[in-house]
Amino acid sequence: MKTDFNFIAYLIYLPIIMLLTWYVAHTLFKNGKVFMLDIFSGKVDIALSTNKLFETGFYLLNLGFAFKIMEVTSIIENGRSLLEILSAKIGGFAIYLGIMLFFNLYLFFRGRKASRAKNVATH
Repeated sequence: MKTDFNFIAYLIYLPIIMLLTWYVAHTLFKNGKVFMLDIFSGKVDIALSTNKLFETGFYLLNLGFAFKIMEVTSIIENGRSLLEILSAKIGGFAIYLGIMLFFNLYLFFRGRKASRAKNVATH
């Protein structure tokens, strides 16, 4: 019986990208609460709700992209090819997640700067 390396690739890829996405989202939005509280001047309800909405969007966008790029178009013949394809796919997705992380941090800092400018103008 021939081993179906393509199916094994999917079985390895899916849990890794889901765990990686969860870890980045969990870390980002756990620490993002501080920014949201600052941006919304301590209004806890709106800050936490906004943070949760950003987190939900982060999951949808990143998991959606991960599922979109999941397809392996060639037949994987051996373990070496399996590792090479998985490393390219997971590595590329990790780079994408890193870019998304920094983009979200940029948004947090931009919101914080706008909030502080607004507070200075009103006082």
